Amino acid sequence: MRSHEVDYKIIGHDVQLVEIELDQGETVIAEAGTMLYMEPGIEFQTKMGDGSNPSEGFMGKLFQGASRLIAGESLFLTHFTHRGYGKSHVAFAGPYPGSIIPLNLGLMGGTVTVQRDAFLCAAMGTRVTMTFSRKLGAGFFGGEGFILERLDGDGMAFIHAGGSVIERELKGETIRVDTGCVVGFTAGIDFDIQQAGNLRSMVFGGEGLFLATLSGFGKVWIQSMPVSKLVRELSSHGGNQRKETGGFLNQFLQD
Repeated sequence: MRSHEVDYKIIGHDVQLVEIELDQGETVIAEAGTMLYMEPGIEFQTKMGDGSNPSEGFMGKLFQGASRLIAGESLFLTHFTHRGYGKSHVAFAGPYPGSIIPLNLGLMGGTVTVQRDAFLCAAMGTRVTMTFSRKLGAGFFGGEGFILERLDGDGMAFIHAGGSVIERELKGETIRVDTGCVVGFTAGIDFDIQQAGNLRSMVFGGEGLFLATLSGFGKVWIQSMPVSKLVRELSSHGGNQRKETGGFLNQFLQD
């Protein structure tokens, strides 16, 4: 099934949203709860499955939904279809501040693999499936990198990342990244998790025990503020809280 051809524009800078323009009969699929607003003529239905295979039976949809549940995602995807006349718009935003990356899957070999919480929305015809890292090391130590989401199709898909986004094109070289900062990569990239350094660096370096290693030929997207780091820094035990209280000594004097 060829993906619907949708037009779009990305609005904002630090906290972005994407507005999709739909012609009559066109559909966009999205993660549940990401819709920001929609104009008259657009109807939505919550369905089990992405609708990319119209002949897919109930068991196939159930298996697809079950894999999403195992990965911690919603069982359902929401389908927004323009049933009116002319053109209409529907907009989507991520669950936390960040950037939206438009992906033309047809120009990227038809497949992009992303972190499991990165997918935002896509043109109807895009297949959204859960996948697991092939590497044993990534499975045990990768954290966010163990369970991944695969987007297949020939149309537009949109993913959400925290903070600023860097796009790197690898031409046979290797780049090492904090495991939570990898947003996605194209099919020609090999993804693995490796030890960060020697024992002293691992214990006292503050960069974590393992790093994501990406190598090969293709594109890689990196985010500056993954949600896991944001939650950690905003928590009562985060680094910022300690700085604001003046550290242990200041806390001791206040007590």
